[in-house]
Amino acid sequence: MESLIPVINKLQDVFNTVGADAIQLPQIVIVGSQSSGKSSVIESLVGRSILPRGTGIVTRRPLILQLIYTPKDDRVHRSAEKGTIDLEEWAEFLHTKNKVFTDWDEVRQEIEKETDRMAGSNKGICPEPISLKFYSTAVLSLTMVDLPGLTKVAIGDQPEDIELQIRDLILKFIQNPNSIILAVSPANMDMATSESLKIARDIDPDGRRTLAVVTKLDLMDAGTDAIDILCGRVIPVKLGIIGVINRSQQDIIDKKDIKDAIKDEASFLQRKYPTLATRNGTPYLAKTLNRLLMHHIRDCLPELKTRVNVMASQFQTLLNSYGQDVVDKNTTLLQIITKFASSYVATLDGTARNIETSELCGGARICYIFHETFGRTLDSIHPLTGLTSMDILTAIRNANGPRPALFVPEVSFELLVKRQIRRLEEPSLRCVELVHEEMQRIIQHCGNEVQQEMLRFPKLHEKIIDVVTNLLRSRLPPTNVMVENIVAIELAYINTKHPDFYKDAAMIGSMLKSPDLESDTKMLRQKPSEGRSSRARPHSVHFTQQPNGDIGDSDKENSVPKSGGGRTGSRENVINASTWLTNILPTPKGEEEQSREPSPGGTPQHKSLNYVQEQENQPVISPVKPVNLLPEIPVQSGRKLNDREQRDCEVIERLIKSYFYIVRKSIQDCVPKSVMHFLVNYVKDNLQSELVSSLYKQEQIDLLLSESEHIGQRRKEAAEMLDALQKASQIISEIRETHVW
Repeated sequence: MESLIPVINKLQDVFNTVGADAIQLPQIVIVGSQSSGKSSVIESLVGRSILPRGTGIVTRRPLILQLIYTPKDDRVHRSAEKGTIDLEEWAEFLHTKNKVFTDWDEVRQEIEKETDRMAGSNKGICPEPISLKFYSTAVLSLTMVDLPGLTKVAIGDQPEDIELQIRDLILKFIQNPNSIILAVSPANMDMATSESLKIARDIDPDGRRTLAVVTKLDLMDAGTDAIDILCGRVIPVKLGIIGVINRSQQDIIDKKDIKDAIKDEASFLQRKYPTLATRNGTPYLAKTLNRLLMHHIRDCLPELKTRVNVMASQFQTLLNSYGQDVVDKNTTLLQIITKFASSYVATLDGTARNIETSELCGGARICYIFHETFGRTLDSIHPLTGLTSMDILTAIRNANGPRPALFVPEVSFELLVKRQIRRLEEPSLRCVELVHEEMQRIIQHCGNEVQQEMLRFPKLHEKIIDVVTNLLRSRLPPTNVMVENIVAIELAYINTKHPDFYKDAAMIGSMLKSPDLESDTKMLRQKPSEGRSSRARPHSVHFTQQPNGDIGDSDKENSVPKSGGGRTGSRENVINASTWLTNILPTPKGEEEQSREPSPGGTPQHKSLNYVQEQENQPVISPVKPVNLLPEIPVQSGRKLNDREQRDCEVIERLIKSYFYIVRKSIQDCVPKSVMHFLVNYVKDNLQSELVSSLYKQEQIDLLLSESEHIGQRRKEAAEMLDALQKASQIISEIRETHVW
């Protein structure tokens, strides 16, 4: 059991060199209000006046004090080289390396000097601890931490939040579950107002690691005693309450020896508290702390061993991630370039070792762009979007020019279908843009190992990003040109003999058959004698003009408004052409006479069949929409199309739909293939050669492989921590099970 405390002291030394707080070592933490006697308790346990003393805040940095029992025959701590073979007592600071102190005034001055160096001379505090080892033949092995006293009001040049700073510092040490809290309270104050007991109870509500010490028993008011306090009747403490008597400030000034003070303490306890004398006093406190610390270490050791091993493994992994020092820069540069290019291609192909599970990335996102984003966008484009029946009818009329139409003109179909095909170009170019953005994004998602190398060499990282970005940017114009050409090729030649389109075009004949036409044909066949000459005049274009130059009432609805609101005196064309079959059939004589009526302008009008007579007198809607005199009404009024016009529009719509679907299917197939060939596969095939040709230049290698400062610092810290953990693991493994029990 006695060997356990030296083990913890060794571990404390190991981790103090790297300043690590991650390993929570068992130790005694002394907590108390300012001037409650904390430092006096420590000096009583040490047996020497080694700590700065005075009024106000004196302890301004944590002091880790290791009391080490060193008998005369001890050859572990005693050394002829240091001259400590025959010494009874000596002290060593961690920051002064191997310097041995035997003058206690020098020890005190060194503590004050080191405190001022870190915390300044303005009564401020510093969380960095001072480590002091005290070797003696007359002490019990202990590890204690002396902390600044709890205070309420800032004095002098102290910062306003001094209370909060001290509290946070104390909490940092006592929150360690492996620490024992030594709560110091003066006897001449009410225990219910003890700050140390309050903070100890907040952190350790069960009291399993809290020991209370009551100081200044000799300063209590006359007629009062501390029996109830020491017996735990006022505030119970699970590990017990021990009363001690410290040297007064006058005793310190008079340089009263601590051994004499302990003798006076024992006589006072025998005189004042005879029944409690054996369970109070500084010697009993030292034995109790030694016993508690050893048992505490025994309980904590298995967990401590596991934690050290786990942390050693973690820091080994961390050190590996920072990489080794660069020996051959040429080889290292080529390895990094090759690793990056392989990782980039693997991410594109989906063969990377670490597959992302939280989101799509790399080749999977490109596939999603092709078949979900781009595919659905094309599918959402309707073949007739932006085309109304009047637009189609207008295109048919414009394609006819001044001639009446016998058939639906093919030019109008080409004109309209090209207009719809052009709408496929924009989403196709957007698809190229999305794939380009994703390939740029892959640079940041090409493996943790590569990313670590990138972070290690920031200059190289920037250059690699520049090279890949320039390569992708250089492939963007040819890819866009190819996609534009795909659409241009479709626009260049409307293949009406396409196998898929030819089937739909063949079905158009059935749509042109009219029930009225068939009945009229039968009637004409029954009365051949009444027929006219087989050459019927085609239904022609007629112009109407009022004498005063205004458009006739019957044709006002057909007039095309100009940008200036329409000028008087202009002539308007009104085309009312029926099918070629209607025009070439003979018209019965009686019907011809009945249908003959004077035109509004006095101009003779051509006759047509009787079934078209009613349509002839109806107004024809102009290709341009009429002026809306009521802008607040969104619905535009217009006449209903006649059967012939309706049929022509349906034919064109059917043809446009059929051909548009063929072209859309072709573009939906060709654009992804073009993007893969001109952009994705080209980059995959040429990435490594582009990186080597751009980066592997002798004059640039030193600059590219200049390591980031913080990476070098982190590697150094990780190496030191790993070394400390390996030493700690070795120290712990030397403990035999028999030592524990």
